[in-house]
Amino acid sequence: MNQIMGFWFSNKAQDVGKDINDVPKNIKGGAKKMVNQVTEKKQKPLAEVLQEFDLPPAIFPREAKKYVLDEEKKTLTVTIPAICEVSYRDSSILRFSTSVTGHIEKGKLTDIEGLKTKVVIWVKVTSIVTEDSKLHFQAGLKKTRERKVYQVVRDGVPVDKF
Repeated sequence: MNQIMGFWFSNKAQDVGKDINDVPKNIKGGAKKMVNQVTEKKQKPLAEVLQEFDLPPAIFPREAKKYVLDEEKKTLTVTIPAICEVSYRDSSILRFSTSVTGHIEKGKLTDIEGLKTKVVIWVKVTSIVTEDSKLHFQAGLKKTRERKVYQVVRDGVPVDKF
């Protein structure tokens, strides 16, 4: 019986030794994972970011969830899964590429790439500026629309080309 108990204890001691040797590796991996989770910043919803810059929350389609805001350069890049169009209550239509970029500041989105509006033909939108209850779209010529129209986020309708 003593031999059996001795054999069992020596095997358990070897198993514990393996586990103890793995502790630094497990701690290091776990700590690294914790640091990554802590440093990864939870991103605000796009609508919230737009409102912080005094822009209506629904100038982008509902599908636009991914974005990069470079606060240093004041640029906003919004990624949309597919090219789409959004129709608004005032009968205006915006067409979005899969990537829309622009310079963002309080009440303005300028130097826009990846956005068009239909006037008679599709025209590239170069800036959106807020003024009280109005939104001014610069698209070849200046087009002013009611701000309230862009308060409700709407679905984009897929289209073939930008």
